[in-house]
This record gives sequence, C-alpha cells and structure tokens, in this order.
Amino acid sequence: MQYLVSVIHDQSGLATPDEQAAIDGFNDRLKAEGHWVFAAGLASPSAATVIDNRGGEALFTDGPFLESKEYLIGFWIIEAPDLDVALKLAAEGSKACNRKVEVRPIFDE
Repeated sequence: MQYLVSVIHDQSGLATPDEQAAIDGFNDRLKAEGHWVFAAGLASPSAATVIDNRGGEALFTDGPFLESKEYLIGFWIIEAPDLDVALKLAAEGSKACNRKVEVRPIFDE
C-alpha cells in the first residue's frame, strides 16, 4: 500500500546542510529497502495559485488556499506493507528533516 508522508513546517526556507544530508540519507535508505515511490519539496505558499472552476468561469486567486501558521513544505510517497511500517518510516523521516510529518494512506482503486 502507498502512503503520503506530508512534511509540515511553520517557516519558509530550505533545509540546512545538515538536514539536507540527513534527508538524502533517508531517501537512499527508502530506495535501498524498496519503500521509495516519489518525493519532492514545495515552494512557499506565497507562490501558490488557487483555482476554482466549479462555476461558469475559472477563478484564479494568488496565494494559499488557507491562511495557516503551518503549511506543507514537501512530501514523500512511500510503499509499505501496512500502517505500522509506514508510521515507523515517517517517524524516521521526521527526524531526518527535523520537521513534523503527517501520514495518510493513498486510496487504491
């Protein structure tokens, strides 16, 4: 089963060199153990554009969908046999990037 591990932080800016080295090591381990699917960092919420096309015409709004103290700054998509393994990996990812993470199963159609 696949899981989304969202990285949450309260300030913009890139990882420190030490954090980036720990993230790279964690990514290498995910790949070596067959858990890696995909990962990415995200630009600041100020770079976001929200699009609402539920009406007759698409409405484009600059900035984040929600104003929040914390926001999504990156994510991993991992493969794990069950939630317990996903949570263990997420805890290690949280330590590597020095930020909070949230784990959510990805629906399998």
